[in-house]
Amino acid sequence: MSLATHPFRGPLFMVLATCSYVINDTMMKLATVGLPPYEVLFLRGCAGLLWGLPLMLALGYGRQLPLVFERRVLARNLAEMVAILCYVVALANMPIADASALGQVTPLLVLLGASILFRERIGGVRMALIGAGFIGALMVAQPTMQGISTYAVLALANAVLCAVRDIAGRRVAAEVPGMIVAMSAIVVVLIGAGVAHLVAEQWVAPQLHHLLLLAGAGLFLIFGHFFIFMAYRVGPTGVVAPFYYFFTFWAVLSGLVVFGQFPNALAISGIVLVVASGLAIVLLDERRRRLVPVA
Repeated sequence: MSLATHPFRGPLFMVLATCSYVINDTMMKLATVGLPPYEVLFLRGCAGLLWGLPLMLALGYGRQLPLVFERRVLARNLAEMVAILCYVVALANMPIADASALGQVTPLLVLLGASILFRERIGGVRMALIGAGFIGALMVAQPTMQGISTYAVLALANAVLCAVRDIAGRRVAAEVPGMIVAMSAIVVVLIGAGVAHLVAEQWVAPQLHHLLLLAGAGLFLIFGHFFIFMAYRVGPTGVVAPFYYFFTFWAVLSGLVVFGQFPNALAISGIVLVVASGLAIVLLDERRRRLVPVA
């Protein structure tokens, strides 16, 4: 079976997307030591643009560049822009575990939206497995009650808007390359972060290590946008969405490797539950696919 038709293709893209996003977030978190958050977002967008434009031209997408501003592509990425602006403010003012826990609502909202808008059947067993993955993500994040505030509302708004982004991405025409969608997201967020910085912050001159971190963040941001868009394009929502919970796995790994934070037994158990529920959903979907009679 080739990768083009393999049932694990969509979940694999989602796992790669979450990994790319966490590497990007880790570099951004390190860069915010000494720089205001919206300035970090703006500089990361500039780095993403510098990486992305030559890559697009090298892949032969130059003639399709105007699709960056296609209506449905813009609709998806405007949701992305507002989501990240909310998330940055929430993350700066509340425990990261609380912000991460609220973010785990996104896959459930995506599934709900897909079932309503696209008439996708989820099924009781799959919903139970998705719920198990959600519980596992909470076991990893281990939220406290200290984050119930305006900033918690912003973190929840980020989760809702990310779901809107992923559902809107399903409506982007098939002829629009994933790389074009990724570049459009970078441009839209760059503009939004620039405006927010001018309104709310003062410019701080970045040092060399800031620029190196944000150059790396910009590169992995492109991969994150590309893979998450492709994940929902090539795979059924009910199979792909639960693998969003792998965000918590990569976040724990980042905390261990970069920040020296070792997960406790509850977090490790949560990671196992997230991985097991995701794999069970894919295997269940593959079994059902094989049982469907060929006409």
